[in-house]
Amino acid sequence: MEIFQWSQLNLLFSSMLIVVVLATDPYSDALLSFKSEIIDPFHNLDDWLEPNSGNPSGKVHACSWSGVKCDNNSTIVIGLNLSTKKLAGKLPGKQFSVFTELVELNISQNSFSGEIPVEIFNLANLRSLDISRNNFSGHFPGGVTGLQNLVVLDAFSNSFSGPLPVELSKLEFLKVLNLAGSYFSGPIPSAYGFFKRLEFLHLAGNFISGNIPPELGNLQTVTHMEIGYNSYEGNIPWQLGNMSELQYLDIAGSNLSGSIPKQLSNLTKLQSLFLFRNQLTGLIPWEFSRILALTNLDLSDNFISGPIPESFAELKNLRLLSLMYNEMNGTVPDGIAELPSLDTLFIWNNFFTGSLPRNLGKNSKLRWLDVSINSFIGSIPPHICAGGELFKLIMFSNKFTGNLSPLSNCSSLVRIRLEDNSFSGEIPLTLSHLPDVSYIDLSRNKFTGGIPSDISQASKLQYFNVSNNPELGGVIAEETWSLPLLQNFSASSCNISGNLPPFKSCKSMLVVELQKNNMSGVVPKSVSHCQALEIINLASNQLNGHIPDELASLPALSVVDLSHNNFSGSIPAEFGKSTNLLLLNVSYNDISGAIPSEKVLQSMGRSAYVGNRELCGAPLRSCSASMSIFGSKGTGKLRLVLLLSAGVTILIAALLFWLVYLRKGNKGQWKMESFIGLPQFTANDVLRSFSSADSMEELPPLSAAVCKAVLPTGITVLVKKIEWEPKRMKVAIEFITQMGNARHRNLIRLLGFCYNNHMAYMLYDYLPNGNLAEKVTMPRDWSTKCRIITGIARGLCFLHHDCNPAISHGDLNSSTIVFDDNFEPRLADFGFKYLIELIKGRSSEAIKDELYMDIYRFGEIILEILTNGKLKNGGEIVQSKPQDVVLREMYSENEATDDSTNSLQDEIKQVVDVSLLCTRSRPADRPSIKDALKLLSGLKGQGKQ
Repeated sequence: MEIFQWSQLNLLFSSMLIVVVLATDPYSDALLSFKSEIIDPFHNLDDWLEPNSGNPSGKVHACSWSGVKCDNNSTIVIGLNLSTKKLAGKLPGKQFSVFTELVELNISQNSFSGEIPVEIFNLANLRSLDISRNNFSGHFPGGVTGLQNLVVLDAFSNSFSGPLPVELSKLEFLKVLNLAGSYFSGPIPSAYGFFKRLEFLHLAGNFISGNIPPELGNLQTVTHMEIGYNSYEGNIPWQLGNMSELQYLDIAGSNLSGSIPKQLSNLTKLQSLFLFRNQLTGLIPWEFSRILALTNLDLSDNFISGPIPESFAELKNLRLLSLMYNEMNGTVPDGIAELPSLDTLFIWNNFFTGSLPRNLGKNSKLRWLDVSINSFIGSIPPHICAGGELFKLIMFSNKFTGNLSPLSNCSSLVRIRLEDNSFSGEIPLTLSHLPDVSYIDLSRNKFTGGIPSDISQASKLQYFNVSNNPELGGVIAEETWSLPLLQNFSASSCNISGNLPPFKSCKSMLVVELQKNNMSGVVPKSVSHCQALEIINLASNQLNGHIPDELASLPALSVVDLSHNNFSGSIPAEFGKSTNLLLLNVSYNDISGAIPSEKVLQSMGRSAYVGNRELCGAPLRSCSASMSIFGSKGTGKLRLVLLLSAGVTILIAALLFWLVYLRKGNKGQWKMESFIGLPQFTANDVLRSFSSADSMEELPPLSAAVCKAVLPTGITVLVKKIEWEPKRMKVAIEFITQMGNARHRNLIRLLGFCYNNHMAYMLYDYLPNGNLAEKVTMPRDWSTKCRIITGIARGLCFLHHDCNPAISHGDLNSSTIVFDDNFEPRLADFGFKYLIELIKGRSSEAIKDELYMDIYRFGEIILEILTNGKLKNGGEIVQSKPQDVVLREMYSENEATDDSTNSLQDEIKQVVDVSLLCTRSRPADRPSIKDALKLLSGLKGQGKQ
């Protein structure tokens, strides 16, 4: 009996011991609690499970879970790495009290939001805290000094706001501080100059303002400092030259003015210096030659003047030298050609003169050379390709002469732009020896000898332009159209003869321009293979025969110019079925018969058809009934009746739909989506803001339904209401998301949207500083006008060229250009028109038309700004006037009279030229906004103030 009782007691004791052991694993319990409070949509923490059996060894069960690191005995959790696990929600804090020995915490590249829990700051042993690439918001909380052993703090790319946390400077072991890519504002605290061990400082891409504190010069241990892409005031402090260990310095895009302090030459360990896109003036300090370690120097997009210092010949480690977009002059020193490491030289858009150094390319493996838009003379340096790695050669808009013999063995070339010079002789490019070349522009020169006959061997060629070489001559090689990637072939005004070769394979071809040549023969019916063709211009040749139906049937065709030839027969009816056709010009041929009655053809205007004696029908003289049934009055009346009937049917259907919609109501649960910059509100938070009389007021309507509201944290937003059918909700949300991810300094931010099955409220930044329509009549100096114009262009360029797919503005006018606190223009309402059309079921292919229209409206806005609001919607007006008359009017409006400096008149002419290009009647003749911005790039606005 006693033995039995002892066995029972022993079993009870063992069971209690197991329970005690299990209860001593608080780490696993805390992590399971942590998991229960966050969102894990992709189940990346599915291996975090409660133990199925006891753990008598005393080890931490969580040590086997993903992302958990323990000590060697598996008894203490010392690291937690949850990076890139696609977790979301608000980060809980109470569980961190358990992890007193935690050394590393990494939750980067997730979607956590809300504020940082202050409990993290009690982890006294933490050495590395990485919360980067999330969406944490609000002010950075106090108490960070509790992390007394912290070495690394990485908070890159979040949505923090308010001032930079000053108390970080008290962390004596901190070596890495990254607060870049948020919305911190105010100045850099001067206390940031007193870190004791800091090596890496990154504050770029915030809203930091004020002067750069000279105390940063005290940072004797920092090797890498990025503080650019902010909006500072004043100069670069000369004290930064005291940062003796600095190897990398980036203060680009920061509104800095004044000259570059020569004391920066004391940074003898500096390898990379980026000061581009500021307003720096004066000369480049010759003392920079002392920075022998310098590898990358970018001073582009400033107002720097004077020559390239001769002393730069001492910079033997220099690889990148970028001085583009400045006001520099003089010649390029021969010493630049002696630099053994130089691989990239950007000096375009300056006022350089003289010849390029003869030895350029001989002593280094030059890869990218851009000297365009200067006044260089002479020939291409003979050793330009000696390094064997030159892949981009950009020399357009200079006064270069001579031939292209130095390029005959440049097999590495990918991009060649030599247009707008005076090069002559034959084109010596052996295209079969250029396996990677994709872009060649030799237009506006004096070449002879024809297009290279082996052009069909350039298998990667996409763009080829030799237009305006009037003595080029020759014929088009038989296999030209067979190039698999060729999209643009331009050879207008080149005195080319012979026939059009057959279009055997042209699946990628978008543009064919062969106007103003001496070509004869017919247009081959094989043009039907060019299914992607958008523009074909064969004007002013000697082509004959009928216009092939195969050409008229191409689905993407938008511009067709066959004028001033010898075509005969009728206009193919297939042209009238095209949904993309913008221009058809068949004037001055021998075409006969009736112009097809489709509206798209009759809208071209008389100029598209004149010069054909036997051609009739609207918009020319009417045809007899025997010639065209389309001209009969009976048919016209029938058509009118049918149109009216269709209209009435559509109206009735719309009324029925509206009644059904009203009966149905706006049902469906409200949801909220936030983009970077908006705290994580719920839909109810937003809707309550709308219903509060104190937080919402009506504004003058910019579009259908617009108001402003004050959200719970005090943020004022502009609200736009849209409605949709449930079946269109998905496609609308996808496009709104693309709009919300579009971030640029010249765009109004879409912060988020609140929606249900039938409607949405879109929340935008509210800028109370007015729009261009309200302020355009106010007198502005020339530099301000230039800044506004280029700012608008940059915003539009981002939408067209940096968004994928491109976003059209759709309603660009002076009322949709608003100003921030720095009087920087921002585009409002971008994409909104297209969104409405998308909701209505419009095809996304129509976006191309809107992009063309954006450029036209940009040209009109330029005119409105130049005339202080007097010329609105002036595109057609200026196109109808002689250019010298337009210029005289613009000079007068901008006080550039005869006694003004020539530079002011030159800049006004430059801007007017861009507006004239953008407002051309034919969309295909307008430049892209990227090209327009390039043409505006030289503006410095240094005219009359």
